[in-house]
Amino acid sequence: MHSHNHSHSGAKNGDNASTRIGWAFFLNVMFTIIEFIGGWLTNSTAIMADAVHDLGDSLSIGTSWGLNKLGDKESNSTFSYGYKRFSLLGALINGLVLITGSVWILFEAIPRLSNPEMPQADGMLLLSIFGIAVNGFAAYKLSGGNTLNEKVLNWHLLEDVLGWVAVLIVSIVLMFKPWAILDPILSIGFTLFILFNVGRNLKETVLLFLQATPDKKQLEEVRNILLQSDNVDSVHHFHIWSLDGDHNVMTAHIQLTQNISLQTMSELKEALRASLANYDFVHTTIEFEFAEEACRDEADAL
Repeated sequence: MHSHNHSHSGAKNGDNASTRIGWAFFLNVMFTIIEFIGGWLTNSTAIMADAVHDLGDSLSIGTSWGLNKLGDKESNSTFSYGYKRFSLLGALINGLVLITGSVWILFEAIPRLSNPEMPQADGMLLLSIFGIAVNGFAAYKLSGGNTLNEKVLNWHLLEDVLGWVAVLIVSIVLMFKPWAILDPILSIGFTLFILFNVGRNLKETVLLFLQATPDKKQLEEVRNILLQSDNVDSVHHFHIWSLDGDHNVMTAHIQLTQNISLQTMSELKEALRASLANYDFVHTTIEFEFAEEACRDEADAL
């Protein structure tokens, strides 16, 4: 039994993901340019440093956008499953870039705890309001995405939103109190929060790259479905893995209890097809083995 699901919704979701990432890319590039100009006009090294960080974000988002667009291409003889895993590669690259950037921010912020610098509050306030609006809108555009690529990119943007919230709070406080140390304290707090969440997404991405089972509960549910017929003795070489965190593949060998007729096998295939429909696998391959038939695959069966 082989089911190849050319779902229109899957293609549509891919197009939507590319559109959302494209929005985020252009907004980020535009704001990075404005940030460099704003940092120069306000003579703020903190804003200039954040502009460099946003430039890194823009490069990462641009890379992800290209990889995501590539992921929408049809399969061919080189990539028989299609290009969906390139989107997963984008999520991995961006997770590593974001963690590297966050560690760099910590190295910049921690020394300022002992020697805080007084920033220019007026320029900070204006740029922070604009920063929250632009990055918040970009994060909102990506929040509707389900792919790991979009989730990791969303943390890119959320990091910037929270960073600008910190700048806004600090700029307002500094207008009344000269507490320069608030800036590095908030920066460290937000960065640690982002690191925790990106680390969690990065762990999931690495596991999927290594073809780990995306959902162990689903694995057992599907196994029980495959075993529910009286004609099925056992299931082995049973695998569920994910192309990109959103599109899953399922393969299995089913050992039959007896040598059944073609009509009975056809009915069993249709029953399994109906039972597995809710799981929306993009590829489903099931091989039937008769009662006395030895499995041709030598590897240990799961």
